[in-house]
Amino acid sequence: MKKVRITVLRRTVYEDLCEIYENPLENPCEMTVGEIFYSEEGKKPERFCSNAWRCIESYVTVLANGKGNFFDGWMKNPYSALVSCDDGFRPVSFLLEAEEDI
Repeated sequence: MKKVRITVLRRTVYEDLCEIYENPLENPCEMTVGEIFYSEEGKKPERFCSNAWRCIESYVTVLANGKGNFFDGWMKNPYSALVSCDDGFRPVSFLLEAEEDI
């Protein structure tokens, strides 16, 4: 299996939605833009958010197995993907890249 690099590209916080709908959190997302994680053998990296992992895991698995080309040419690099976690208050976007294409 290939190693997959996971780069935090963007974090967004929808303060208005948090104020209206969310109960305050003690530990909101702690990922920082530019932070890099590596998935070895398709496994979740240490300290990686469990909810975000659930959102990106299937893409990581495909890339780790040497495949790609999601949605018939969606990405310029077919062995990469740009995927976001589904947190409606604090979405985070990740760039996933297979080891050989890093």
